[in-house]
Amino acid sequence: MSTIPSVTLNNGSQIPQLGFGVWQVPDAEATAAVRTAVESGYRSIDTAAIYENEAGTGRAIGEAIAGGGVARADLYVTTKLWNSGTRDWSGPQGRDAVLREFDASLAKLGLEYLDLYLIHWPRPMHGTFPNVWKAFEQLLADGRVKSIGVSNFGAEQLTRLLDEASVVPALNQVELHPYFPQDELRAFHARHGIATEAWSPLGQGKELLAEPVLAQIAEKHGRTVAQVVLRWHLQSGVVAIPKSVTPSRIKENLDVAGFELDAADLAAIAGLATGSRIGPDPQEFDWS
Repeated sequence: MSTIPSVTLNNGSQIPQLGFGVWQVPDAEATAAVRTAVESGYRSIDTAAIYENEAGTGRAIGEAIAGGGVARADLYVTTKLWNSGTRDWSGPQGRDAVLREFDASLAKLGLEYLDLYLIHWPRPMHGTFPNVWKAFEQLLADGRVKSIGVSNFGAEQLTRLLDEASVVPALNQVELHPYFPQDELRAFHARHGIATEAWSPLGQGKELLAEPVLAQIAEKHGRTVAQVVLRWHLQSGVVAIPKSVTPSRIKENLDVAGFELDAADLAAIAGLATGSRIGPDPQEFDWS
């Protein structure tokens, strides 16, 4: 399997450009899926507290390290804070809550530090994310996490965070795929040195993988549609974290080197943009 390139973050650390996501993978299945991913060559694993599979994910990571198959320093592990509306995230008590949630995630994963910790949703109607970020900055200063970032933030929330923060987010993980390429947000990220990471990079495997334009490009290169879409992410400079529990697809999704999309391919893919989301609008999302 060819080596996956890395993206250098604004603090100098590097994240593999293709990682393995475990959203909607039950905890009981996460261990086997992550084990297959690591054995296949993935070195970046993305989970979250709300996925309720940090323990299963951590078991696979622990097995890989204990078995000598991979060193901890060679794995890039991301999880996310679920800043739920059931808790007050303002003031000192909010910052203390962040530290407790971080400790809980770290314990479930069985790790001594994280490579990346993200605020899962901005919940802008409450306006508490700058206070949450202060606790993230403390975790970074204490060396308990190597990089800190956000997820689902728009330019408006990022602008407020940049005005109040001491540390610029290393990365923003957002919905991004050929139907919803987030061109304006990616340009904002580029201006401020924030890396872009795509969740649901394959559009959750629905209409996108049946798209005739992509099928033609895939046939041209002797590849699958999923491989074409993931190659598009890599050539766009985006970090992608596809999810699968099927071993053959886990391996297939990693095999995206050895071919390159040309200008005609990229233009055809650009023409697929509809501006339509699959997931919720972060400006309105407030699920507790």
